[in-house]
Amino acid sequence: MSRVLIIGAGGVGGVVTHKCAQNPKVFTEICLASRTESKCKAIAGQLKRKIQTAGVDADEPANVIRLIRKFKPDLVVNVALPYQDLAIMDACLATGVNYLDTANYEPPNKAKFEYKWQWAYRARFKQAGLMGLLGCGFDPGVSNIFCAYAQKHYFDEIHTVDILDCNAGSHGKAFATNFNPEINIREITQRGKYWERGKWKETDPLSVHQTFDFPEVGPKEMYLMYHEELESLVKNIKGLKRIRFWMTFGEQYLTHLRVLENVGMTRIDPVMYEGREVVPLKFLKALLPEPSSLGKNYTGKTNIGCMIEGVKNGKPRKIYIYNVCDHAECWKEVKAQAISYTTGVPAMIGAMMMLTGAWRKEGVHNVEEFDPDPFMEKLNAHGLPWVVKTLRPGQMKV
Repeated sequence: MSRVLIIGAGGVGGVVTHKCAQNPKVFTEICLASRTESKCKAIAGQLKRKIQTAGVDADEPANVIRLIRKFKPDLVVNVALPYQDLAIMDACLATGVNYLDTANYEPPNKAKFEYKWQWAYRARFKQAGLMGLLGCGFDPGVSNIFCAYAQKHYFDEIHTVDILDCNAGSHGKAFATNFNPEINIREITQRGKYWERGKWKETDPLSVHQTFDFPEVGPKEMYLMYHEELESLVKNIKGLKRIRFWMTFGEQYLTHLRVLENVGMTRIDPVMYEGREVVPLKFLKALLPEPSSLGKNYTGKTNIGCMIEGVKNGKPRKIYIYNVCDHAECWKEVKAQAISYTTGVPAMIGAMMMLTGAWRKEGVHNVEEFDPDPFMEKLNAHGLPWVVKTLRPGQMKV
């Protein structure tokens, strides 16, 4: 018997709940909680089995502690806002419950994400005999596991990694974000950063870009960004000389984003309006479409993967490992678009790894620190099949 508490009822939370409900032998009891319980009840109404729902304000540990003590889960899956990571981790420590999330902590008043705040919990989780699993979505998450899988099976040394994230889908909106608008825009508008030869190098936001021909999608313009998995992979992939992250954007999206930046709508500092403080980005979030509402009419595919080069048996080797996901098929299965699906399915699999004992280590860890093989098998079984292409040096160059 395994009881799981899922916190967050957005697009990703809906996918995690659907996929957990599809696997009753592992997830025997499910509770879905959010600040707005009506969202939880709407998701519960889509399922073929009964689950519990609850309202919880996850900004404060005391609120989560009360819910944990009431439901008594074996694992908390955090797919709420990254601002709430530490409060939920504190609640897990206070109640003796294991923890999993998909995105690392961000302070609300500064667009800066890094693992230092959560890595600081390692000793406390270890002393409590608990496991915390960080970044178990797709990127971060599957991208890390692809690297660990390549390190285990294809290379003696990995020298370069390029993580390539392409969404070639169309939702029919003039401007919308595929996950929480506030988090999405904060991520995209910060400076780019990559790691090369022992040093972090920065670039102006979205200033470095190139065209790449994605399998099953075609040529798309992709832009160099900083993404959180780079920080942990630098520590855990041995022999690494360079690692970068790239994401595709359409020109219409970028045009809207530039205008919003120019008029100050992406600011995260409060401004005075009619006698009260308003954060422009939070107001913009209220105006934009809810990401979970985009799935019904979404068409096209995503392609997310890793281009990896290194050495095997003294000879150069290059592979491209990736997944292609179809927006329309995701909607048919779980009433979500592919961005939510590719994040939610790995979160469910990570929870499965922890609850079945396939992955078990006390403390706080990133996913690439575990055996990738059982996770990779579950990706194929639960809707995210992957492909490995062996390439010649110079082929499909990034």
